[in-house]
Amino acid sequence: MLGEDHSLIHEFPEYRDIVVKLSQSNQAFAKGAKHYDALDKEIRKLELQGSPINDEAMHQLKHNRVELKDSLYQRLAIEKA
Repeated sequence: MLGEDHSLIHEFPEYRDIVVKLSQSNQAFAKGAKHYDALDKEIRKLELQGSPINDEAMHQLKHNRVELKDSLYQRLAIEKA
């Protein structure tokens, strides 16, 4: 769906406390989470503007977001275990 929120907290509400904890205590995670949320915001903005970039560029942004999301999720899962 266009303009849908894919922020970490929205995607993983069950990990909310861990996201907050890691964002405050782990510089690498915080940097990745900040980049992920900025990328998600950029994608949503572009979608709501009718995708004023070519399909390949949009696909690359979404690919980058999903790779970063997977990486961050792995860290969350380790922390929860």
